Amino acid sequence: MLDYDDLAARIRALTHGETDEVALMATLACEIHHSDARFDWTGFYRVTAPEMLKIGPYQGGHGCLVIPFSRGVCGAAARTRQVQLVPDVEAFPGHIACTSSTRSELVIPVVGKGERLIGVLDIDSDRPDAFTQDDADRLQEILDDTFGRDRVYRPLPLRRDPVPRHP
Repeated sequence: MLDYDDLAARIRALTHGETDEVALMATLACEIHHSDARFDWTGFYRVTAPEMLKIGPYQGGHGCLVIPFSRGVCGAAARTRQVQLVPDVEAFPGHIACTSSTRSELVIPVVGKGERLIGVLDIDSDRPDAFTQDDADRLQEILDDTFGRDRVYRPLPLRRDPVPRHP
């Protein structure tokens, strides 16, 4: 099982003081990819134009070069700024098959200071249902820490119960 505390500590030590986003992406792609056998392809897609992602640093076979926000799992994560945890890519409408061996996928938005969308972290597995909510949560923490996301800007969960009003 992946030791996320150890992974986070290694990444923190390797990236301390670094501000170049591509250098940070390259380091994270390498460390995350080699930390768990479930991870068949690990990489970043960067926002390079409005509504457009382009391949960034990655580990594994070739990835798609360009992904519009309107297509695929990566596009959905960028468009909605929400984690996409996909246990079966064949069941995801509009899935882009960059690699035919991919069975499940985890895509996490990468957000920096001021809630600026930098890109997405895409992790593919050749195993079905390879990822858990804990994987998503812990990797999101690592990304937020590395890319300097302002914790105060994080959207709060919507309340389902009415807020009492005092006269």
